[in-house]
Amino acid sequence: AGEELKVAVCIGLDPWNLLAGGTSVEYGVDESRIASALTQSSLGKPIDTVRIRNGLTVPAEADYVLEGRLTKETHDEGPFVDAVRTYDRVRKEPILVVERVYRRKDAVFHIIVGGLDEHFMFMGMPREPVIYQAVSRAVPHVQAVRLTEGGCAWLHGVVSIRKQHQGDGKNAILAAFGAHTSMKQVVIVDEDIDVFNDRDVEWAIATRFQADRGLVVLHEVRGSSIDPSARDGFTSKMGIDATRPLGSDPAMFDKATL
Repeated sequence: AGEELKVAVCIGLDPWNLLAGGTSVEYGVDESRIASALTQSSLGKPIDTVRIRNGLTVPAEADYVLEGRLTKETHDEGPFVDAVRTYDRVRKEPILVVERVYRRKDAVFHIIVGGLDEHFMFMGMPREPVIYQAVSRAVPHVQAVRLTEGGCAWLHGVVSIRKQHQGDGKNAILAAFGAHTSMKQVVIVDEDIDVFNDRDVEWAIATRFQADRGLVVLHEVRGSSIDPSARDGFTSKMGIDATRPLGSDPAMFDKATL
């Protein structure tokens, strides 16, 4: 702590490295192992790596590698457009001193534009399996998880479950919020609802949700630092249980085939 840190900034990586880099893992877990596992399952081979002069290992396929060190000195950074498509606040960040630059022949300098779909995918998609695992521990059968584009793939989510007990919907809400603390709205739907179809999700809310029974509101809890409506990092959260009540007449809630 408090010392300079040797770093390598890799630019122009494959999707597996980008997804792994966007995944929040426990301290001590090497994201490169996740990237290698994804590559192995997709391409049948692990990621090739090379060691650069400062001793760090980097993906061999990177188009550019900036070798350097993070100093103890900080400087104002930003404001930049963040995932919520607003300008983030100016933050104090360590200064990066670049000492060497490596590049491949015909290299492409890949930039992710803040607030657009690519930003959504690499920021939000890695959180979905984390939410899936957490909700699966609270509710036995989880069908799918989606962080929605309208919620910037960060603040709003939808989870479909196979409801077996009254209260499963609310348990799923609390588990989802615990797994992704930046999320401030989550909708829980039955397994017959397509979480990737906004119209289907809204139909479930319209026909299966009653606010006096299915609404969960949490006040003054930790939220996202990039949510402009939050107050000092604290927010209110809304969970919507749009699942069918158990014991009800299925004919009252099943979608007609037209």
